[in-house]
Amino acid sequence: MKHIIILGDGMADWHRDDLGGKTLLQYADTPHMDWLAEHGRSGLLRTVQEGFHPGSEVANSSILGYDQRKVYEGRGPLEAASIGVQLEEGDLAMRCNLICVEGDILKNHSCGRMETEEGDTLIRYLEKELGNDRVHFYTGVQYRHLLVIKGGDKRVSCTPPHDVPLQTWEDKLPKAECPEAEDTARLLCELIRKSQELLPGHPLNLERSRKGLDMATSIWPWGGGYRPNMEPLTQTYPQIRRGAVITAVDLIRGIGTYAGLRVINVDGATGLWDTNYEAKAKAAIDALRTDDFVYVHVEASDEAGHDGDLQLKLKTIENLDHRLIAPILEATQSEDFVKECGDRIAVALLPDHPTPVAHRTHTADPVPFTIYAPGMEKDNVMKFDEDAAKDGAYGLLEGKEFIEAFMKV
Repeated sequence: MKHIIILGDGMADWHRDDLGGKTLLQYADTPHMDWLAEHGRSGLLRTVQEGFHPGSEVANSSILGYDQRKVYEGRGPLEAASIGVQLEEGDLAMRCNLICVEGDILKNHSCGRMETEEGDTLIRYLEKELGNDRVHFYTGVQYRHLLVIKGGDKRVSCTPPHDVPLQTWEDKLPKAECPEAEDTARLLCELIRKSQELLPGHPLNLERSRKGLDMATSIWPWGGGYRPNMEPLTQTYPQIRRGAVITAVDLIRGIGTYAGLRVINVDGATGLWDTNYEAKAKAAIDALRTDDFVYVHVEASDEAGHDGDLQLKLKTIENLDHRLIAPILEATQSEDFVKECGDRIAVALLPDHPTPVAHRTHTADPVPFTIYAPGMEKDNVMKFDEDAAKDGAYGLLEGKEFIEAFMKV
């Protein structure tokens, strides 16, 4: 049996009065998600272990079976792996957002959806102006970049910028959690303030301002840690001899890299609502011909949730259903394709965490999931949503129990 996981980042949500008391998954038109639930077995999954922030790095690596108490090192090292930055012992790697601050308010965590080419220009500028033997900036994707501090101390409290939209930023600056980390905290605060002196006057930002676009007026480092000790999935699950990850997000590429999965880059995959769903579906179908395990991650719903955009999030959920899940199901239900792959194919569908539109950031609530494989005994669940999954045969699972159940199919 081959296995494919389809992950709609942040897709789960809360019940809303303006949707007649329904969640977005209940309200949206999702016939293919519902088909999987009707013909498979469902449940709820707690993806965030107690004591951990409900970030995508925690949730996605938990879905893949990793115990956060053993492997958690924050987002930075994962994104370093994704872009090919080799971390040495003592290197503190941090996610480095380009953000928009206006006065004392953090306007948004993404400076208005900056293109990667624009982000690269600004990161190279910061490396020239602020980089040195200890501090280095590396280009990532869009507004998501990397800061590496040699000899940095990870015991610094840093607030994820997407957790505080339209709030004051100065009281959210990095703070040392112990005396030994005070030097690192001071350095981070200094880099933030210097970036705010340099970035607003850069020609690229001035041009964005003339066009009425948000400028990238500051960096915001967070999610710091050292190289994690993650065992490849091929060493844990004998069903996985070769695997692949498909995503537009550096963080997920990094998790896949440490998990021993090959990274498949897809033209037009943006991490936003306009991502190329069809190309990601085709890449997943092609990968199933050669790989035993495929992890398809789609970021769009999460970003719409962070933006507080109800209609856009509904659209991303329906796009995932109609434009990605539909062709994958069509292929995996084809006898000719199964013969070509050399085995039957099990499909799992779930979010990593909720990103409620009303809340605009992640929560640690359990998420719905469904698992389908040809010939499996189905349960009584008929729809894919947060409420229906409560009655699923799997009940409530924790962390690695999900992938262990999936690998047994």
